[in-house]
Amino acid sequence: MPIPDDVTGDEIDKDVRQELQSLPKGLAEDVARNLVMVANLIDEDPEQAYAYSKVALRLASRVAAVREAAGFAAYATQKYSEALAEFRAAKRMTGSVELWPVMADCERGLGRPERAMAMAGEPEVQKLDKAGQVEMRLVAAGARRDMGQIDAAIVTLQSPELASNSVQPWSARLRYAYADALLSAGREGEAREWFAKALEADKDGATDASDRLAEMDGVEFVDAMGEDEVSDESTESAAPAQQSDADVDEDEDEVDEDEDEDNVDDDDDADEGDVAGDKGK
Repeated sequence: MPIPDDVTGDEIDKDVRQELQSLPKGLAEDVARNLVMVANLIDEDPEQAYAYSKVALRLASRVAAVREAAGFAAYATQKYSEALAEFRAAKRMTGSVELWPVMADCERGLGRPERAMAMAGEPEVQKLDKAGQVEMRLVAAGARRDMGQIDAAIVTLQSPELASNSVQPWSARLRYAYADALLSAGREGEAREWFAKALEADKDGATDASDRLAEMDGVEFVDAMGEDEVSDESTESAAPAQQSDADVDEDEDEVDEDEDEDNVDDDDDADEGDVAGDKGK
């Protein structure tokens, strides 16, 4: 697949670049450039990112970073079975548990929330850093909701990280998930409060908390341009109607004039008949 000339491969993370050093220089460069394309496109065009990941995978399937990138590209395109296989391969190669939460979420994507719940109770979770543990909590709560256990999902999300007033990278998503769960349970007042807290922490626009708040407050966004177009169309459609009324009036006048002319003609004919009668006498 074509890669822009300005993509050199040097843009990748230094740890990934170090992994690629096990490859011949030219091959390492090709793989790096494809990985850069995956990273650049995975949010805006996941299908294209997936295609580039397949190229990198074909070139260097024994590199853990490549398997991980392929996993995330498959995950972004909802190919959960494939993503799970790639994440497992990367985990075997590195021994790291960093991918444990996203692996559990793949189980959810495959319609196996009970497996995701089981993974939430495995020893690997204790080895995760704080961000990873919060992510695992989000996945577990999602699995609870998948199984219709909304109250349990709410309890799962209740944690010191949720209660903390400090804003961390995970704060917006955690508060948003909690608000959404509360809303599903019919606790609208609390849900609105937590959507507001999520918005307060969401500096990067990672959630649609502002839209959810507006929806709860009954705010409707009106398309001003659309209204102007409707008004113009209404004005245009009204003009022919007024013209038609005028035409009707003109037509009625013409009819009256024609009737007057016909009456005059009838009178003339009558006079001529009288004259003829007089001559006959």
